[in-house]
Amino acid sequence: MPNQLFYGDNLEVLRRHIKDESVDLCYIDPPFNSKRNYNQIYNNVGKEDQAQAQAFIDTWTWDDYANQGLEEIQTNYLGRFTAQSIDLISGLVKVLGKGSLLAYLVSMTLRVAEIYRVLKPTGSFYLHCDPSASHYLKIIIDAIFCAQGGNYLSEIIWKRTSSHSDSNKYGRVHDVILYYSKNSKVNWNEQYQSYDQKYIDQYYKYSDPDGRKFMSGDIGAAGLSGGGYEYEWNNIRRVWRVPESTMQRLDSENRIYYTKNGFPRMKRYLDEMQGLPIQDTWTDIEALRSWHSEKLGYPTQKPEALLERIIKASSNEGDVVLDAYCGCGTTVAVSQRLDRQWIGIDITYQSISLILKRLEDAFGQGVLENIVLNGIPKDMNSAVALANKRDDRTRKEFEKWAVLTYSNNRAVINQKKGADKGIDGIAYFRSEKDDPEKIILQVKSGKVSSRDIRDLQGTMTRENAVLGIFITLEKPTRDMIKEAKEAGIYRSQYMSNPVDKIRIVTIQEIIEDQKRLDILLALEVLKSAEKQMEVRQVTLDLDS
Repeated sequence: MPNQLFYGDNLEVLRRHIKDESVDLCYIDPPFNSKRNYNQIYNNVGKEDQAQAQAFIDTWTWDDYANQGLEEIQTNYLGRFTAQSIDLISGLVKVLGKGSLLAYLVSMTLRVAEIYRVLKPTGSFYLHCDPSASHYLKIIIDAIFCAQGGNYLSEIIWKRTSSHSDSNKYGRVHDVILYYSKNSKVNWNEQYQSYDQKYIDQYYKYSDPDGRKFMSGDIGAAGLSGGGYEYEWNNIRRVWRVPESTMQRLDSENRIYYTKNGFPRMKRYLDEMQGLPIQDTWTDIEALRSWHSEKLGYPTQKPEALLERIIKASSNEGDVVLDAYCGCGTTVAVSQRLDRQWIGIDITYQSISLILKRLEDAFGQGVLENIVLNGIPKDMNSAVALANKRDDRTRKEFEKWAVLTYSNNRAVINQKKGADKGIDGIAYFRSEKDDPEKIILQVKSGKVSSRDIRDLQGTMTRENAVLGIFITLEKPTRDMIKEAKEAGIYRSQYMSNPVDKIRIVTIQEIIEDQKRLDILLALEVLKSAEKQMEVRQVTLDLDS
């Protein structure tokens, strides 16, 4: 199966494209739950928490999607839901009321039910969340997994920071990762972490003359079930764990340590130990900071070491790993590096764009040739369909797709809510000045006229941009083309040819002619992923 990257609502993708029992491991880190205090439960909160609670409400509201989801659960749509999950959500309606928190929990119930379906019998499920919501999410997973023979295995505590200042309560320094299996038989590979210095100093107190550290282990068999081997060794008759021939071999290999009383003990060398088996409290993986080279600038990015531990523990090479909220693609990138097959899903094109760039930077352009992209416009009909979406969650996705596709995933998207002031994207390129010059990108999916070009000129002046790109779904008028040409041309010693200051590009050219920018960019939007292969130099197509 080829690696697959889906652009769209993960519920729809799971239902339509992911087969029953086809996934070995699923990890998700759902958005909009972290660091939120839900005002339905906690009413006495400070100003900071009130703002966080409002942000949650702004994201999750009780709307038509929530009503539809609740109906699907209560009517057992497609037979996906257990009696326990139906009763649970119906009970939460009475407890919580139809508000933002219930909308979030309904959304998660719909998706966890599909994740259970697509997991293989030996599959594992990890849900990464915040302690504020983990108690709700745990009973939701219990009602779906445990009700059908699955198992709750661990609540992993990940210490993501060393300290956090919280008024009138203990500092919040950890995330929760809930770990479940679909069956009693589950893929599992024991993982180890390095001993810390305190542990080494306490237990590895002995050294050979060459400095090789070891701890001494009991070689006697007293108290062991199953008995041992009775014989005399070093004038001591005991029941030993190993036969005399093995004791002779160990002694000849200098693997026996003798106490002051002459009692033999086994040498356990530090350099031969795998480390401490991983427990359910993880304090050895640091959250990403500004100085970490793998940091991309994505707000909820998790460290690769965290996903590496999970993927190694619960899958093998060639297994299929699913991340239904893949964000900036950490799960995808680690799966690629560890030779797993993978499926990534995200509802924002900006995430899809970032993942493609991350993979290309880390593994070279060839990696993109082995990925099947789904849900991304490949013809005019699908582009028109994306532009005409009425879903508020994706109303900006057409603009993002157009900007990022045309700029080869190098432009920065304008994230401001409300009026965008005529800016859908910005890119920077090398100039003859000390600072890089700016390119403004605008996208229009409706009717266009020469007034749009004049508005773009005004935006360029206000933003001190020397180049403007106008991307249109509709065919530009003659007056628009004339207005753009009258803006003049831009020359630079770093460009092989002069370019129009305002360039009109159609969606049809982007899709059918693969039209792209062709100017050397000075700045990247997000830091490049750590390069595991040499990255080709990036250029943009801006010839007139």
